[in-house]
Amino acid sequence: MYTIEKKECRISVPKYVKDYVNVAEFLEYCKECKNYDKVWSCPSYDFNPEDYWKEYKEFVVIARKIIFSKDVDEQGSYEIMMEVKEDMTRELYEMEKQFPGSVSLSAGSCSMCREEGCTRSHGKPCRHPQLMRYSIESLGGDVGRTVSKLMGYELEWVEDGKVPTYFVLVGGLLKK
Repeated sequence: MYTIEKKECRISVPKYVKDYVNVAEFLEYCKECKNYDKVWSCPSYDFNPEDYWKEYKEFVVIARKIIFSKDVDEQGSYEIMMEVKEDMTRELYEMEKQFPGSVSLSAGSCSMCREEGCTRSHGKPCRHPQLMRYSIESLGGDVGRTVSKLMGYELEWVEDGKVPTYFVLVGGLLKK
């Protein structure tokens, strides 16, 4: 049904920020998303994302390229993607334990409360603040450029309901 290619690279945070982060540009994209101001892991924030990056020295970027078989439909691809994202999240939490003071960045927005919905839109605090993680893009990172330059992949998207040959999930670990 699918196969996975795993890639990882390490880059200093100052170099990553210089070459791949543009908070102002990506904040504008975030404003167009349905999660803007509705999910705790998404902007708007009460902190400056540029300052967030500065707390760390090294960024371990992790990519999972999910290659679909031809019989996978849009719903099936979504289910596969969520399964791989959950596995990746568990792996990143384990990496956090190995490197005290580190924090992982999620592949896309938080999905911890997928079933019951995020509490932010109800003006309530996060149910799982110890598990919630920001994504690269929510902190101004250019995931498309990251994937192409650091991983050698080009992003593909669902078009007219047609599943692409692959999806790429990107997250990582920020280390002190």
